[in-house]
Amino acid sequence: MENKLFAVDAKGNEKEHYDMSDTTSRAMGNSGFPLKNVTPHLTIALVGDVDAVTIGTENLLLYQDDLYNEVDEYSQIASRLYDLSGRHISVINMLGLNGVDFEKALQKHFCSQLKRNNQDVNAFLLLKPLGQHTSTDRTGPERLQEILGERYTECAVSLFTYENVKERETLIDDLKGKRAFIELMEKYGGRYHICNKLMNDPTEMLSLVEKINLLVSENKLHGYTVKMYEDEIQRRQEHLKAKAKHHKGQSLEQTESGETECVGGNVCVGEDKKQHFLEGKPHTEDSTENKLSICVEVGELLSRLNLLRRYEDKLTMADVLVINPSSPRQQETLTEKELVWIFLQKILAMDYTCRSTMVKESSDHTHVEDSSFDDFFEENTTTADSGNLQSHVHPMDLQMAVFHCSDTFLQQYIVSKLSLCQYALPFLVPNLITKEIECPLWAFRQIKKSWKSTDDSNTTTSKSMPISQAKTPMVAVFRLGSIPTSKSQLLSNLMNPRHSTFFHRNCPGSTKSSLLMNGVVEIAWYCPSGQPTDAFNDCVAFCNLHGDAVANEKHRNILSESASVNIVLITSPGKDEKTKAVLQKLFKSNKPLICLFTDENTPATAMKGKYKMGLRDLSQADVSEALQKIIRESLSGSSCTFQLQEMVKNTEVQVNENYEDCLTGKNAALSMKGLIKGIQLSTIKQNTLPCQGELWHKWCDKNKELYRLTGNIEMENSRIQKEMKQIRKEQKKCAFSEYLQLFVANLQSLTGRERLFFLKWVGIQLDELSSNELSHIHHKYNEKWSEVLNLKKKHVKTEQLANQQKELENISVELLAATFGLEHLFREIGQIYEAYASLGNAEVVCNLPELAAELMISGHPVELMDGDAAHVPLTWIKSVLDQVIKKLGDQRVFVLSVLGIQSTGKSTMLNAMFGLQFAVSAGRCTRGAFMQLMKVADDKRAELKIDFVVVIDTEGLRALELVGRATLHHDNELATFVIGLGNMTLINIFGENPAEMQDIIQIAVQAFMRMKKVNLSPSCVFVHQNVGDIAAGEQNMEGKRRLQEKLDEMTQLAAKEEVCNVECFSDVIAFDIQRDVKYFAQLWEGSPPMAPPNPRYSRDVLELKDLIISKASQSGGITLSQFQSSIQDLWDALLNEKFVFSFKNTKEIAVHRKLETEYGKWTWELRCAMLEVENTICQKIENGKLTMVEENIFAALGKNHKNVIIAMEKYFSEDSDKEILIQWKGRFEDNIKSLINDLVKVTTKKLEGVIEQKKALKMLEEKKMDYEDKLFQKSKELALDIKGKEMGKKQQETAFDELWEKWVIDLTKNTQPIQEIDMAHEVTKILTEIHEPSLVYDRIYAQEFPHIRKLGDYTNYLQTFQRKTHFAKLDNLMEKVTATLFLASEDQDAIRVLIQRIMKDSEKKVLSKPISTSIYSSGYSSSYMQEIVRHVRDEVLDFQSNVTKYVFRKEFIVDLSLFVCKQVEVTFSALHREFINRKAAHVQLQAKKSEYYGVFQKYLQGANSTTVLSELICNKLNASISHAIYEQATIDLATDMRACLPELCGNRSNLEKHILKSLADEENFDMFMEYVHYPREHFEKFIKETVKKYVNTQNHPKVTTLIKKTLEHKKKDVVCAMASATTKVTKNKSKEKVKQWITSLSDELSDKLKFTDTFPNEAKTEDITDFDFLEQLIQKGLATITKEFETSLEDTSLLKKELLKRRPEESLIEHLCQCCWVKCPFCQACCTNTIEGHSTDHSIPFHRASGVCGVNFYQTDDLAVDFCQTVVASDRSFRVLDESFLYKEYRTGGPDLSCWSITADLSELPYWKWFICRFKSDLEKHYKKKFQGSGTIPEEWFKFGKKDAIAALEKYI
Repeated sequence: MENKLFAVDAKGNEKEHYDMSDTTSRAMGNSGFPLKNVTPHLTIALVGDVDAVTIGTENLLLYQDDLYNEVDEYSQIASRLYDLSGRHISVINMLGLNGVDFEKALQKHFCSQLKRNNQDVNAFLLLKPLGQHTSTDRTGPERLQEILGERYTECAVSLFTYENVKERETLIDDLKGKRAFIELMEKYGGRYHICNKLMNDPTEMLSLVEKINLLVSENKLHGYTVKMYEDEIQRRQEHLKAKAKHHKGQSLEQTESGETECVGGNVCVGEDKKQHFLEGKPHTEDSTENKLSICVEVGELLSRLNLLRRYEDKLTMADVLVINPSSPRQQETLTEKELVWIFLQKILAMDYTCRSTMVKESSDHTHVEDSSFDDFFEENTTTADSGNLQSHVHPMDLQMAVFHCSDTFLQQYIVSKLSLCQYALPFLVPNLITKEIECPLWAFRQIKKSWKSTDDSNTTTSKSMPISQAKTPMVAVFRLGSIPTSKSQLLSNLMNPRHSTFFHRNCPGSTKSSLLMNGVVEIAWYCPSGQPTDAFNDCVAFCNLHGDAVANEKHRNILSESASVNIVLITSPGKDEKTKAVLQKLFKSNKPLICLFTDENTPATAMKGKYKMGLRDLSQADVSEALQKIIRESLSGSSCTFQLQEMVKNTEVQVNENYEDCLTGKNAALSMKGLIKGIQLSTIKQNTLPCQGELWHKWCDKNKELYRLTGNIEMENSRIQKEMKQIRKEQKKCAFSEYLQLFVANLQSLTGRERLFFLKWVGIQLDELSSNELSHIHHKYNEKWSEVLNLKKKHVKTEQLANQQKELENISVELLAATFGLEHLFREIGQIYEAYASLGNAEVVCNLPELAAELMISGHPVELMDGDAAHVPLTWIKSVLDQVIKKLGDQRVFVLSVLGIQSTGKSTMLNAMFGLQFAVSAGRCTRGAFMQLMKVADDKRAELKIDFVVVIDTEGLRALELVGRATLHHDNELATFVIGLGNMTLINIFGENPAEMQDIIQIAVQAFMRMKKVNLSPSCVFVHQNVGDIAAGEQNMEGKRRLQEKLDEMTQLAAKEEVCNVECFSDVIAFDIQRDVKYFAQLWEGSPPMAPPNPRYSRDVLELKDLIISKASQSGGITLSQFQSSIQDLWDALLNEKFVFSFKNTKEIAVHRKLETEYGKWTWELRCAMLEVENTICQKIENGKLTMVEENIFAALGKNHKNVIIAMEKYFSEDSDKEILIQWKGRFEDNIKSLINDLVKVTTKKLEGVIEQKKALKMLEEKKMDYEDKLFQKSKELALDIKGKEMGKKQQETAFDELWEKWVIDLTKNTQPIQEIDMAHEVTKILTEIHEPSLVYDRIYAQEFPHIRKLGDYTNYLQTFQRKTHFAKLDNLMEKVTATLFLASEDQDAIRVLIQRIMKDSEKKVLSKPISTSIYSSGYSSSYMQEIVRHVRDEVLDFQSNVTKYVFRKEFIVDLSLFVCKQVEVTFSALHREFINRKAAHVQLQAKKSEYYGVFQKYLQGANSTTVLSELICNKLNASISHAIYEQATIDLATDMRACLPELCGNRSNLEKHILKSLADEENFDMFMEYVHYPREHFEKFIKETVKKYVNTQNHPKVTTLIKKTLEHKKKDVVCAMASATTKVTKNKSKEKVKQWITSLSDELSDKLKFTDTFPNEAKTEDITDFDFLEQLIQKGLATITKEFETSLEDTSLLKKELLKRRPEESLIEHLCQCCWVKCPFCQACCTNTIEGHSTDHSIPFHRASGVCGVNFYQTDDLAVDFCQTVVASDRSFRVLDESFLYKEYRTGGPDLSCWSITADLSELPYWKWFICRFKSDLEKHYKKKFQGSGTIPEEWFKFGKKDAIAALEKYI
């Protein structure tokens, strides 16, 4: 086939057509002939993501082995594409190139290759993997446009690649919806192409070439030309010149952010430099080009470190603070691109070896085989070409490169960590581009230094302050020219001989020169410890200028002006004029000058504040000692001090705090500062943050009181709730002080970075405000605490000790009041939100949780537990996490918590491990608990199976501030809370103090044991800090053994307290002493404040981090929503004294309810399938085709069973909560198996009954057929007899009727007639035989018996026991004393249970009688009713024998007997009527009258045998089809209602919710009482009413459609069966064809319709031969049947229920009511578990007030108003068999109570409160008791209306 795609080449010139079969051309491409002189037809440039394409043997575009490298590493000729398309295509491959490399590649092509060959780029292909297109790619459209100009877009095409063909369409659809894609298409004129990543599909690649050809043909210039590129370069140069001229000759414009605007590259240069760079001109040492080469060198350095793009797109905290496996690799295996990550990781962990991070050079040696002594020592003359060798990256270049490429917040973080490592910090830094001096003042704001200064009188003063605010003397150190001595090393030895504070030439990794350190000024502070060995008595700053001070004049001047003392290092004064001028200027200054001559050995000499000293021949120690002495002497006479933050005033320095976003944040913070200026610190929180003080603490106390209720619980509960609401109103009233209002307004109005600066500035200001006073209060506290300890040691128990402890408590309160930090502002916001939310006004402040969520996502810690109030603000926390979930999605998190004694380094460990900075106020340890969100690296999420880590830091146990206020309970509460929340808890132990170890172990073990008892399984790791032996982790096995023993000992003690049967700690949680115990080295390497952190400690931290990450990946974590619900569940349980009894796992409950709903769907599918199987098998039995059923049932149900198993497996393995679901999988699988067995068993029994019935009716059927034969014959004879006579239709009908009656009498003359039964008379007769007749008649007349089941009080039916006495009068008196009988509510309930049981037993007895279904059935018998009456009497007497409080009166037994008989007589009558219908011959014959009248009419009209037979068949089919339709309608309707009706589509709880709604809507008290006392009956009644309403009124068209659909289906079955029967008869030569046809038809319909082959013999005459005609007649009959049936459906009463074997409501009742009906022992509410006989505890979403079911207070008539959830939180008790039990320990009250889970819940529960208020008088009348005394209804209840009650159902169920 000829290829006609390439008629025009890249230049637009006509070329010959290349045929694909051109063997010469193909050979050129495939054989390897040189293509060097070939002119390409098209030139395309590939730009973008290198991962978007796979280069390999299959790739048609980038097949490297076949590509000729025409010019350089980028350009290639695609020979395989030539084979395919017949065109030479040049490919410029620039995939994966960034920054300078990218520009170099473009410059190389446009300025050399393309220009030389006069070529254009016909198309730029921008490659990106499909589904990953973003607008942030640095080599993307914006970057190309920046370099090439706008005209490149005319020849640009987006090329998207895919890997998976299946995902291709989905990804394309997703791509087209992205805004970035739409914008790109607008830019590129809609041009894009999609191909697979391998680029091996010829069709796709040819299509791409066609699109490029079309682009070239439509483009006037046919591509992007070299001239276009040169014009763009010229335009950019002119643009730069204009900017430079505008800014007074400056070469580059300074942007608002303080960064240099960069055009065309990551490393920016001036116009001349840029031109040299683009033209590739050589440069000399002193030329402008040399300056360019330095800039390029910086770019190359950044490129080596993979930081080139990061100079513009700065690294941020979010880039660094991510969860990654953290163990540093061995340096021998590092690559340069990994250096930055390793450096940041080490500095995050405070590892001071970060500054020696480097790639070690491989040690390649030259080996000489034969060498002599002379050869060995001969000078090696082979020199390396220094230009070609590249040394490793200088450690300080690495540090400064990271610093330059970091944003201001990351710079602050890095500098803070460097300060902790006791390293010098970058103070003045030249800009890499403009060379202007910058001061990163913001980076110092977080550094705080502490020291002890000593004055002349040897008085020591402790000081602690932010270093940026400290006023200290400053020593500036310079070198003039090149010197042999290391200035930095001299300074390091001066400050700390054991630690290199300043990096110097002798440090590991140092090279001859550092690229980025020249001109940098580093600063470090010497902080004395108050010891005699201190080098200086006060804090001193040392500044070190790197590089020659002569060349760096500006830096030198800035330092010398700020310095208290100047130190100059110089070889000798010399004769250099510049050096002399510098020295002279310093000498003339009034500041002390110290000159150190490296080449001289002159002793120290002083002259008017000027000093000189020679360094030659002096040791480092001698130099340091002498220099320290000189500096001390110089400083003593100098009053000049240096303050870092004053640098903002220096106009020669660009300070980063002057950047716009920082200034905006600072000004916003300053505007707030003015509002609190002058307010005393101890009252500042009270004035500005009133909601969190006394009001909040009072609310917390009230909330805890709710779990300690006594007396009238509901009255107390309502009173406390009312008071709590009043507190909230007061909070709302004083909310939003002017200070806080401004704080929130700033948070809302500021942008992201401005907001972060604002928060930092506010924190700085608040710490500044409180630090001095806090330091003073802490000092007072420590002194007072020491005094108290001394008194305790002396065992003083006098008033003195009490006074001292009271003073200590007062200082603690003072400390609390003076602490003011950012956490208090957010706490106030949380309290304001809670106040508004609790009053129903949450929408007013809905923005507050969103603000907090944004900050949490950005890494800001959120207070989880208020440490001052020791309370969790649940509403606030829930709302914040709701917003986090809304913004991030319900991500999976691993929760890590830490627990330990106060001041044992918990926060320090977390900060070193994850780089966290938990918000604590100045001078305070962590209080309460804070949580912080840590993101998992994107490329590690799949591996770790989590998205985030939530880190929870807690206050220390045994906190000193809590002495006198807190107890052990507080520590246990905190430990239980954080251990319960954490997937893993770090138990932090400091040192080897046995008492402290025992404290923390005891608390932790008890908390873990509580978790075990509530089925939570967190893990733990013990971290043993400050261990002296560096190898303790490996060698201290004895320590581990002791720890294991202590854990086991504490476990056994805790087991007794928590009543748990465990022996050792590993029985409580999975714990491995070898793996889960970590030993940490001591934190400091030496004595603070000048000691750096111990590198071993840092490595230990990283090892622990790896262990945590490993365990996190194994656990899979939990979702944010699960974490959210865990917070509430744990805190609610902790508020109750009995944690284990009170814990409720809300998430598990929700997941279980969802599982119950799914379980309902599975079981319904099985039930429906079983109904269909039952119908099918029943049809076969009726048709006489089946006699065995069980195997058939299992076989028929197999497919549905398999479907359910698959659905279950999928649900348990794929649901988002599969980790929770797995615990129930086995149980529910067993439930399904059990259900199937039960269904099979019941159905088998039912069908075997049908078989038995079939057998019983066999003789009757034979007799019936005999009757039918005779009737058929007589009808036919009658028709033939009167045929031809002139008779009207009426006369014909009369003649038939007369003869019909005669026939029936004649045929049934030998049968005994069956009599109807008068059931009312029967019952009266039997009762009078057993009981006194007069009593029976009286009770019938009184008509009280119909209400016996609904009574609320049965005392009228009872009397007390009478003691035997000789005094008749006394006996008589005792008979009358019935009114004084006291009957407890449980006694009333027992009587109701008795009545209910007797009713159910009686119903079973009735159904067990062989009235109509047995072979030996003889109808109803009087003995049946007699048995029922005797059963009632016997049951009552048996019950009476076990009761000692009362006896039943005779009236009770008679009324109960009348009631039960009234119930069962309906069933007896129905069964007897069924018996009559089945066995009475005259009834059966009468049913056939219409059928044989039809036969009579047919013969009368002259019909032939075929027509008559078709009529008989249609009559039988009519009845069969009707039955089949109604049977299928039962299943279809029930299934439809399950799907459509909200009441029936869920689980048991859902049904109960709708029942309660219905009851509230109707407001029928009697119905409520039925629901309360007889719930199952009410449920069944509700289902029946719902079905009736649905079928008859609501959904007539829908029901009709379902029935019509079944009708059509059955009609088709008959038609197909007839066709099959006709086929069989036609093939068979049997003589009895009619009989065979009918039999075949019956066989075909055996499992579809009830259709037997029993027809009158006279009807099956052999003259019927045309079976096609018979089929036509039957089809016409079917049409008539269909039409009549459809007409009947127009009636609203759709279902002829007498035709139904099972009604829809029966199936639904069986499905929905086959659940748990066990009642709560307190309130009688039913367990809502879907599964009957479930093995788990009984539970209810919400209980009801026990007075609803008639419960009263002991020995009173006061109805109880207590709710179970409330009373179990109280200190009240209840009685069981005269034994008293606490409600809090209700499970100990016996087996009926031990299986119930009733958790404390203080929710309002409006539903039953509304009910009690609405039906108060009805309840009192019903139970004959009053809501009074202890049962007085709280006034608050009357505020609830019906709407509140119904709305509450949605909330709680």
